[in-house]
Amino acid sequence: MPAASIAVVGGGPAGLFAAETAARAGASVTVFDASRSVARKLLVAGYGGLNLTHGEPIGKFISRYRGPDLPSWFGEMIGEFAPDALRQWAADLGIETFEQRTGRVYPRVMKAAPLVRAWLRRLHELGVTIEVRHRLTDIAPGPTLTFHDGPALRFDAAILALGGASWPRTGSDASWISLLQKHGIRITPFQPANCGWEVDWPEDLVSEIEGRPLKNLAATAGGRTVRGELMLTRYGLEGGAIYQLGPELRALAAPVLSVDFKPETSLDVLVRKMESVPRDFLEAASVRWKLPPQTCALLRLLGPSGSALDLARTVKSYPIPLLGPRPIAEAISSAGGVAWTELDENLRLHKLPGIHLAGEMIDWEAPTGGYLIQACFATGRRAAIGAAGSDRRAGPSTPCC
Repeated sequence: MPAASIAVVGGGPAGLFAAETAARAGASVTVFDASRSVARKLLVAGYGGLNLTHGEPIGKFISRYRGPDLPSWFGEMIGEFAPDALRQWAADLGIETFEQRTGRVYPRVMKAAPLVRAWLRRLHELGVTIEVRHRLTDIAPGPTLTFHDGPALRFDAAILALGGASWPRTGSDASWISLLQKHGIRITPFQPANCGWEVDWPEDLVSEIEGRPLKNLAATAGGRTVRGELMLTRYGLEGGAIYQLGPELRALAAPVLSVDFKPETSLDVLVRKMESVPRDFLEAASVRWKLPPQTCALLRLLGPSGSALDLARTVKSYPIPLLGPRPIAEAISSAGGVAWTELDENLRLHKLPGIHLAGEMIDWEAPTGGYLIQACFATGRRAAIGAAGSDRRAGPSTPCC
């Protein structure tokens, strides 16, 4: 019986790991990518330091993933290729990793390029063929794939790992949506995730706050509170704290972020530290509460406080009305994609047997910190195992009628 012929469409981490997994299972694998080279988004993301995964306990790690109708077996899928396995995979490529104090895991060399070069060498050794400048233009049962200016090709199985809708300049432009929708596949509209949010700052405030961080704070939206940092920008807010609250903020008709600038200090303690201050509460608080200038600038927006208690309450719950998220092209990742109800546990489409999905095409999201790449690897692995186990054996890819 000839080796199963498997097409992988998309040369990001999900697609490349699917290709590696399928090739190790004995399949004949061809990777197709519309760009002039593969792993472009990975290289851009890793230019200043590639955050591969996170070192927190697996139970907490899995809890970071969210999305409508996220299946009960999603956590099991992540656990099958957990953070330790990803670090070992990198080590086998000759890429040593380390865990920061924050739990984030990076290659020792910090850059993505050495890892990508070693990975491509491994794929070559496994017999994986990579075809660039191949844009997918049609999908049909079979599975049959058509690329721009080429014949329809039939495979035993296909894995689509075409990405979400963020960073379209790297190839994740969601142009595949219409190809699946015509087969009746339900797709949740894409929205920006892990992105900045716009705020209508007064013009005279911008020069005081732009580019300044707000550190060691707690942020609340939609009943959920997270710890982290924010970066003040000309257009609004960036940073891990607001990235984590994306789902809650998107669900609000009038999104407001509530910030506790002193989460380690109770309201009563703040008030006691202001004893004997008769007036100019903010000036005194900047010293006694150790408030940085940018925080004081924000507090001045609300006008003078009637008492130390009023100011302390504001510091513990400072409201920032938000206009909306920044454009999806700027977002680190996207929320939305193919609904989980369209897939089985092998990430195979019910309506297109033989075609599996992987990566950010599917409707899940996670915060920054290594969770995004980890899930791309895990979904790529699960899709490849399902595709390589296909009972259909037509031999190498052939032009379809």
